[in-house]
Amino acid sequence: MTILKVSSATDTGALAGAICSQIRNGVEVDIVSMGPVPLNKAVRAVAIAKKMMLQEKHDIAMEPFMADVKVDGEMKTVINLHIFEVLLEEAKTA
Repeated sequence: MTILKVSSATDTGALAGAICSQIRNGVEVDIVSMGPVPLNKAVRAVAIAKKMMLQEKHDIAMEPFMADVKVDGEMKTVINLHIFEVLLEEAKTA
């Protein structure tokens, strides 16, 4: 599994490309974001990656979850987006 960290400076298109690259290689991805702007960029990147993968007859799904991490001695909550490939048949019945 690959872990990608997102900040407010992250390029959404580049993140989408990184997601697709890992998924094509059979590697699941966890995107870690803290704050509203990075989370927005992460979700947009997943939407772009999904569109790109569908053009290649592949599909992806996203499973969000929260985690607490220690940053500068303080506990912070981050949002993780777990991205994985699903079969197109599964996507149609879900």
